[in-house]
Amino acid sequence: MAWVLLIIAGLLEVCWAIGLKYTEGFTRPVPSLLTGLAIVASMVLLSIAARSLPIGTAYAVWVGIGALGAAVLGALLFHEPVTAPRVLFLALLLTSIIGLKLTSNSPP
Repeated sequence: MAWVLLIIAGLLEVCWAIGLKYTEGFTRPVPSLLTGLAIVASMVLLSIAARSLPIGTAYAVWVGIGALGAAVLGALLFHEPVTAPRVLFLALLLTSIIGLKLTSNSPP
């Protein structure tokens, strides 16, 4: 269950990272509120997952999901550059996230 919560926390991190773009410096109330809620929910789920997962693994996976998701959505939504090196390093990041899961000593 901890891994499910951690994945959800990572996806919420993607939401708030992308949401920051829409808040326009927290001057837009609705995007700001939704982004703030996503931040809080993401942190709460990370803290719950970290009760039974090693904190280094939990934090690395959480940040990795957030970074990977924000980079992919940044390219799709904001037309950020997609270059071969970026794709390579994002693939390495995904490989690292999967590797941390596979080498974790905690149950699924």
